[in-house]
Formats: sequence, structure tokens, C-alpha cells
Amino acid sequence: TMILHEAEKMGVDLVMVGSRARQGITRFVLGSVSHAVLHRAPCQVLVFE
Repeated sequence: TMILHEAEKMGVDLVMVGSRARQGITRFVLGSVSHAVLHRAPCQVLVFE
């Protein structure tokens, strides 16, 4: 994603991404962008609602 590209280019220490609040069990499942950033980022990631 562009987020990951920029994080690498800038050498950041932390990436913060939002996740949509959902109902029921899907609330615990991240969106595809948040999921990709969380698992492939070159630094720590903070996911917030």
C-alpha cells in the first residue's frame, strides 16, 4: 500500500491507522488496509477505532 511505501521512505517509528467500528463478531476483524499495514509494516503499528 502507499502507506507502507511512505513509512519505509520516511523511516517512521510508528504508523497509526483507523479501523471501522462494526457490530458483532466482525468488529474484531480489521479492514483489508488496516490488516495489510499491521502485518507488513516496517515499524510498529497502532490500530484505533
